[in-house]
Order: sequence, then structure tokens, then C-alpha cells
Amino acid sequence: MRVLVIGSGGREHCLAWKLAQSPSVDKLYCAPGNGGTGLVAENIDIAATDIDKLLEFALSQKIDLTVVGPELPLVEGIVDRFKAKGLKIFGPVKDLARLEGSKIFAKELLQKYGIPTADFKVFDSAEAAKTYIQKKQAPLVVKADGLAAGKGVIVCLTIKEAVEAIDLIMVRKEFGAAGRQIIIEDCLKGEEVSIIAFIDGETIVPLVASQDHKRIFDADQGPNTGGMGAYSPAPLIGQKLLTIIIDKIFKPLIEGLNSEERIYQGILYAGLMIENDQPYVLEFNVRFGDPETQAILPKLKSDLAEVMLKTVDRKLKEVVLEWDQRFCLSVVLASGGYPGDYQKNKEIKGLDKLGGLKDVFVFHAGTKKDTGFFTSGGRVLNISALGDTIKEAQNKAYKAIGDIQFENMFYRKDIGDKALKSAAA
Repeated sequence: MRVLVIGSGGREHCLAWKLAQSPSVDKLYCAPGNGGTGLVAENIDIAATDIDKLLEFALSQKIDLTVVGPELPLVEGIVDRFKAKGLKIFGPVKDLARLEGSKIFAKELLQKYGIPTADFKVFDSAEAAKTYIQKKQAPLVVKADGLAAGKGVIVCLTIKEAVEAIDLIMVRKEFGAAGRQIIIEDCLKGEEVSIIAFIDGETIVPLVASQDHKRIFDADQGPNTGGMGAYSPAPLIGQKLLTIIIDKIFKPLIEGLNSEERIYQGILYAGLMIENDQPYVLEFNVRFGDPETQAILPKLKSDLAEVMLKTVDRKLKEVVLEWDQRFCLSVVLASGGYPGDYQKNKEIKGLDKLGGLKDVFVFHAGTKKDTGFFTSGGRVLNISALGDTIKEAQNKAYKAIGDIQFENMFYRKDIGDKALKSAAA
């Protein structure tokens, strides 16, 4: 089987790494890839958003399965284009990719299907939004409607902060067209967790639960990022709560869409808030999470390529996922300045020391290969490790990080600490 992975981040390196382990995969490409994907696949110099060239490549190379990593190509309709040419591609069609591409679309569907989520109101005027929040009590959450690289959600602890968030999104247009409309919603209290599931339009097969760390600094301080680290499984989610999540969130959504003849296929990621043992939807993503994927796939024993094919062919009911029972923890190493303007072209040293470490995995995100490896993005590397306990996985990952250096490198020191509070860890 000839497989094409689209994207260039740590998620895509992890996906390519896992797909390369499949006996059914004869040839693996990554477009455009990064320094790390080139170790397990052939990098192709085509941007993830250049759907015309990607389609031309897939047809010319007789690609049997295309796996879309990032959200933007999905929102722009790459699945529809590939399917129209008879190509198998893993991901939802353009209409349903709006579950991530438009927070308003997602919230209105949640409301329509009776799925638990925070109360909200939609605005297309900054003045109207400011008038509304003066009647509310903080904290509030202000969200840009469209895609904002994981940074368009602002938790506001005061009304003043909410006014500033509205100005940032709608007046200063920090996120461009993504901020033409905003949602203001009540701030849920509890603990966040991510549930990601394979869905073929009918069958729902969840992956192990994971927990991301969005804020840039330790103790969840500072601005939101694309994610600074993750671990799985999340001790917060036992079988009872997982069943509630599937029954109250995933099933009503898929059944509701099916009733309208809208078939969801691919991965669906639900970002949830758990409050008093009840799940509430914070957001949906229509692709694998990043960095959650880097903390989940090292645990997966099943053949990822075969699971994806079963999803595309609507045969997911034949799949039972097998898992390594250990914990996995992944830490993001970032460039100076991230999540704002970050530095590039810094040489990465020490990667050779990690090659022989047992149960430690390096997934490249913002790297490029030259005479060695150099930084090229805000999030540069993911260091993942398996351990019998969260503490063991944490120790392995941070010990490995001690061997890595690049100028102005930084990372959170507390990935996994939340889980250590649980007796299960």
C-alpha cells in the first residue's frame, strides 16, 4: 500500500512513524514533512494547503490512502476533491470539517442535538459584544469563530479582560477573518480532558483518553498555545465516565448528523470539561490532536494503516484496538518567543544521544534537515516516553530532554503533574 501523510508537524511525524510500522505499507510519503518525517518517509515539497498539487501527486503516484494531519486542508475541502477522483482519504468532508472550522457551527449543532456544552451567544459586532458582557459575571470565554491555530480561545477572569479579548479579535483583527464573528460563553469549571475517536459514520471507536496542556507556562499560566505537552491515559477518565461521554456526546452527534444524511468519517476530537463527573464539550477538532497524538500512538499496538482503511471503507465495526497498558507522556520543546514571533535556524544538538534510549521517542515538529537538524517552527520537538506509572514516564521524558540543546529552548516542567494527584497514577 502506498500512503501519503499531509502536514509538517509533530503530529504528522508521529503518524508517519506509526504508519511506517504497518506490514501493509510499502511506500510512505509526507508532504511537506519536516526533518523528522524524512527519517521514516519520503518528504515531498508540496504545501499542506496546495490541494491541486497534492491531488495531482496522489493520482500520479497511485496513492492508496491519504492521511490528512492539519485542519486547514480538511476545512478547505481536500476530502471532497480526493473522493471525487476515486481516491481513499482519511478525514471528514468539507461540510462536517466545519465542526472545527466554525465554532458557531459546532455550538449550534450541540444545541440542536441536546449535547451538553456551556451557554453561549454569538456576535458580529464588537460594540454589541461589549454591551452584552457588562451584564454578565466573569469569568467568561471569548472565542474567535474560525481557525486560529489553537490560539483563538481566550479565558477572561474579569470583564476588563473580556473587553480586551473582544478588541484583540474583532477590532485589531489578530486572527484575521477568523474573528469576523465571536462566541462569548460561560466559563465552565472543572478539569479538561481530550477524547479522540475513530468514526466511520456509524461505529465509534475511542482511543485512550489524554490530557493536553495549552498554556505556555507552568501551572497553566500565560497565553494559550497549540499545546505544550500531553499524557495518556488520563486517570480522570475511567470506563464509567468514558461510557457517559460516548453516550451523551459522540452518539447523539453522529446520530443527529446521520438523520440529516451527513456522514462523518475520520477522527473526531472532543475537548471536554469534566465538572461533577459530567462531560461538557468545549470544542471539536476534526483531526488528530497535537500534541495528544504523540502521547497516544506510542501506546497503540494495532495496525494504524488498517484501522484507517476500515474507517474509510465503513468497516470500523471489525476493529478492536489493542493498547500497551503503560502510561505515555510527551513534552514540547519550543523556540524562544513562541507563541508569538519565534526564532528560527537554531542548531539542535544532542539528538544522537536519544537514539538508543528504550521507550523514549523523538517526534520532530518545527525542524529542518541540513548539515544537521535546525529549528524552523515555534514548537520544535516532542519528547515522548512510556512508563509503568506517570511518574516513570515523566522522569524518562525529562531525563532525555536534558540531552537536547538549542538556543533559547524552553519547555514546561510540569507536564503530568495533574495526573500525579490521582491515586491511579
